[in-house]
Amino acid sequence: MVTRIVKLSFKPEHVDDFLEFFEGIKNKVNEYPGCLGMQLMRQVDQPHVIFTYSQWESEDKLNEYRASGTFGKVWPNIKPWFNARPEAWTNKIVFNGFKKKN
Repeated sequence: MVTRIVKLSFKPEHVDDFLEFFEGIKNKVNEYPGCLGMQLMRQVDQPHVIFTYSQWESEDKLNEYRASGTFGKVWPNIKPWFNARPEAWTNKIVFNGFKKKN
């Protein structure tokens, strides 16, 4: 399993555009084969900075998504709204101290 964290910094006037766009695609990404789940987070002190946090069965599954038509429709739509180059990290969990939900 791998965890993908992507930092997206938007022009402030396009944050709402992104959030509206995300509503239309979130389930397609979250339900993509190999995706174990995804979260969207917004930085508290800089609300134009948004992070995606997703978990994938493997790096191969993540790369399949990144080469897919789904991703190919997402990235060109949101790219003009950025005010900084996106940053991304693919990680393997070494320790997980989060409590499981009952």
